[in-house]
Amino acid sequence: METQLKGVRTANTAVQPAVRPKRKSVNKFVTISLFLAPAIIVYVFYVLYPIFSTLLYSFYKWDGVGAGTYVGLQNYVNLLKDNVFWTSLTNNTWVILTSIFVQIPLGLIMALMLLAPIRGIRLFSGVYFFPFLISTVAVGLLWVLMLDPLNGIINRLVSVFGFENVEWLSQSHTAMFAVLLVIVWQFSPFYMILFKAAIVGIPEELYEAAEIDGANAFTKFFRITLPLLMPTIVSSSILAIVGSLKAFDIFYVMTGGGPNHGTELLGTYMFKQAFVNFNMGYASAIAFVMFFLAMIVTILIQALDFYRKKKGAYA
Repeated sequence: METQLKGVRTANTAVQPAVRPKRKSVNKFVTISLFLAPAIIVYVFYVLYPIFSTLLYSFYKWDGVGAGTYVGLQNYVNLLKDNVFWTSLTNNTWVILTSIFVQIPLGLIMALMLLAPIRGIRLFSGVYFFPFLISTVAVGLLWVLMLDPLNGIINRLVSVFGFENVEWLSQSHTAMFAVLLVIVWQFSPFYMILFKAAIVGIPEELYEAAEIDGANAFTKFFRITLPLLMPTIVSSSILAIVGSLKAFDIFYVMTGGGPNHGTELLGTYMFKQAFVNFNMGYASAIAFVMFFLAMIVTILIQALDFYRKKKGAYA
């Protein structure tokens, strides 16, 4: 009898260690789920739900008030035939190109200037970053006054050099250039901060070793600084592209999309279709195209960066 009891106790002690790890794993999963639940709920209701709602509304002809009429893909078909849509997409492309090939390089140059061994140069850090701290609406109104064809300071400077006043925001061939100039002025400091933080994180030992090998400043930049800044450049490119596709406020304040749709963007055109023409279904189609383009471009950039890293790892 005692032998049987000992056998039962031994079996129970052997089972208990197998049960405890399962309970620990379950408790760990529950704990992690509870901590993640608030973020997941917010993400679902404020990100995923609006995306799928926009996609759903894009299949309807709807004024935003009454019951909508299902039209299938007709809104997307109308988009392909809409000249204003293609003009807006072209203007967004110009904003993207300006952001990537002007803002990001300018931000890098400004960051290098702030880190240069020049006495007093760091005092300009706040001056460079100041435009980014101003509200975009305030920036737009400020530049509208500065670009005024009669009393604006820009035209006064132009007249000093003997040129005639230019109606910067009233002509199609100058309005887009003027707004792009303002965008560069305001958002380049943002990339300056990103690059400055990334450059500070590069180990000094790499530069010291390069100096011992006789490398000059250009060699150190192209062989050390620029390769190590690639993750920051990729992140900056994604932010620039997504931000350019979502651009709205500065264009709406300065030109309202005019003249003659010369500065119309997908964002301003979507706003007009939704809240001026009350064509919510068509506006939803434009919004979903904006989301789709941003997603595709982001995936492409991430894929190219992954390929670059993989190629470098096996080079």
